[in-house]
Amino acid sequence: MAAGDNQKLKMLYLVKILSEETDDSHALTLQEIVSRLEAYGVNADRKTLYKDFVELENYGYEILREQIGRTVTYHLGARKFELPELKLLVDAVQSSKFITEKKSRQLIKKLESMASIHEAKHLHRQVLISGRIKAMNESIYYNVDMLHEAINADRQIRFQYFQWNVSRKQELRRNGEWYHISPWCLMWDDENYYLVAYDSRDHKIKHYRVDKIIRLSITDVPREGKQEFREFDAARYTRSLFGMYGGEPITVSLEGRNQLVGALIDRFGKDITIIPVDESHFAAHVEVVASPHFLGWIVSLGDGIRITGPEEVVERMKAEVKRLAEVYG
Repeated sequence: MAAGDNQKLKMLYLVKILSEETDDSHALTLQEIVSRLEAYGVNADRKTLYKDFVELENYGYEILREQIGRTVTYHLGARKFELPELKLLVDAVQSSKFITEKKSRQLIKKLESMASIHEAKHLHRQVLISGRIKAMNESIYYNVDMLHEAINADRQIRFQYFQWNVSRKQELRRNGEWYHISPWCLMWDDENYYLVAYDSRDHKIKHYRVDKIIRLSITDVPREGKQEFREFDAARYTRSLFGMYGGEPITVSLEGRNQLVGALIDRFGKDITIIPVDESHFAAHVEVVASPHFLGWIVSLGDGIRITGPEEVVERMKAEVKRLAEVYG
């Protein structure tokens, strides 16, 4: 391309060069910038570049000048996202099970474009060391957006719901019957997206895994369940549930070794009641739905922690342990 062919695009190409090739650890001399502009078909010289830098700074770009000996270099300073922030976002995308592998790669590629080509290598290296099982339903990415649209428009939705069978194929629930419900909010629990909605047929609040929703559409029917959701406490709902199993929350008493207090704090937060029992044991009280998932979580902590009350939950745990013993002979 002949120099001068793209003269009107000079400022755009200048921003492109500085954004892609410079950062706090990499800079370009004026001559290097001139050469790169020429490759894009743009004429430039030192004198005009000084003026261009001033205009870019007036617009909001931070152009930093650094002199080492007789060499003067320039690089782009502050960006919309710092490298640690981009690393955090990349980690979140890569580790999120509800985003498919294909969509993860697309999103991470876009995040890489927010950094220089040198910093993008650090983001790419993080992707390579991650190996999470990802969702297999590509439509979830668009389902989330459509569900928010339905909620904002105060409209009911229509969809089909599936589960996986032993042949690793999708199997429609209710024999393929369409679900007609009123969406009210989305919740993220245990790395999965859930839709919390009102089912007027059963007159109750239910939740659904968004990655198992297919053929979703918004209807013209206004939402129902407004009164039920006035009394709905979303924070309490998520804090007390394990694996999104439904049920009424109950205060459960636990006793365990001090080494396991961190497991409770990680799950329930620092506001739970913890009482020292002796030098090596503690007692705690947590509000949960005493579902099979919760009992399984207690079992996973081994003999270092046990349920001490109420009696109905203790008996439920005894029955669960007995059932497991029978399953494994």
